[in-house]
Amino acid sequence: MSVPRPTQAVILAGGLGTRLRPLTDTRPKPMIEFHGRPFLDYLLELLQCQGIRRVLLLLGYLPEAITEYCGDGSRWNLEIDYSISAVEDDTGRRLWRAKERIDDSFLLMYCDNYWPLRLDRMWRALTESQAQALLTVYDNADDYTRNNVRVDPSGAIAAYDKDRREPNLQGVDIGFGIFPRQVLDLLPDENVSFERVVYPELVRRRALQAYVTGHRYYSVSSLERLSTTEQFLAREPAVIVDRDGVLNRRPPKAEYVRSWHDWHWLPGAQEALRVLAEAGYRVMLVSNQAGVARGVMTEDDVARIHERMTEEIVAAGGRLDGIYYCPHGWDSLCACRKPRPGMLHQAQHEFHLDLSRTVFFGDDERDGQAADAAGCPWVHVSEWHTLLDGVKRLLANHSPIELSVP
Repeated sequence: MSVPRPTQAVILAGGLGTRLRPLTDTRPKPMIEFHGRPFLDYLLELLQCQGIRRVLLLLGYLPEAITEYCGDGSRWNLEIDYSISAVEDDTGRRLWRAKERIDDSFLLMYCDNYWPLRLDRMWRALTESQAQALLTVYDNADDYTRNNVRVDPSGAIAAYDKDRREPNLQGVDIGFGIFPRQVLDLLPDENVSFERVVYPELVRRRALQAYVTGHRYYSVSSLERLSTTEQFLAREPAVIVDRDGVLNRRPPKAEYVRSWHDWHWLPGAQEALRVLAEAGYRVMLVSNQAGVARGVMTEDDVARIHERMTEEIVAAGGRLDGIYYCPHGWDSLCACRKPRPGMLHQAQHEFHLDLSRTVFFGDDERDGQAADAAGCPWVHVSEWHTLLDGVKRLLANHSPIELSVP
């Protein structure tokens, strides 16, 4: 693309939030608090961490609640400006009114959705596609909500239906789109929806690329969503661990741990799990177990091994909150077998993890590839850098985001 990577975020934050009443009777929805902080605070923190320098907030309903809280943005090391228009203005009208204050390339967001933004990845996907614009799409494989897009095999968005009536839709627009300012020229000087006018036209031109994610998004769009958003934003510390080669001795290639007789704890592994438990971390295990598909063991065998493993972990003072394994073969096209990130997304959905803050300890390059696909920090476990070594470094750094990977 000829325009630069965006350093400005434009946030649509003018709606009435009627589905959140009575909470929004006296405040706009991005000011609903979680753990003592407004939802908008989390979004601004996220933007600053992703290299955004300036934010333009498009306001309508009770704008002073936002302007007084955010001020000039200096507390987030951001420059925040505001465009305030009528409460009745739709998204297109708000953007059209503010277009002279919008950069040549900008990140467009909704004020009511949080997703662990990966702006560098999104920008690279857009430039490689040579599309005009990009929109983040949740794959919705877990039927979290109703679909409103369809993505073709090339990664282009082939259909966008805000009313969600078209057949064969799969995926959900969650905002976090990268657009050139020139798309605003597609808007008439009328009170219209940006999504209803611009997205279908970009789709018609095959100019709208999808950035598909399996990481669930969290929102303040309705009262029903608030409890899971509360859990997600609690940011309870958690890690994900591989099994063979991290907890126990990895068997030779094409051989498997078929019974507890084949299990041999690696030095320090149980101590590492105890240290994590004492520090308040939840621990999830993910493991490829192709021996099931190859017929050398059964899922009952895997269950018995995991039952005994868990007993010994607990006896040593540790904990294991979730176990996920893939029973499929090496050549399977399943979503769960590493290096695909399906098991990490399963854990994310069940425990409302922020994978960008959840370290994955693994010993194999497939673990690293799965971590990369899911957006996890990855620590390579080996004979020279054990799980216990990695755990001690994690706790010493106090933040998985700052953890350097060997």
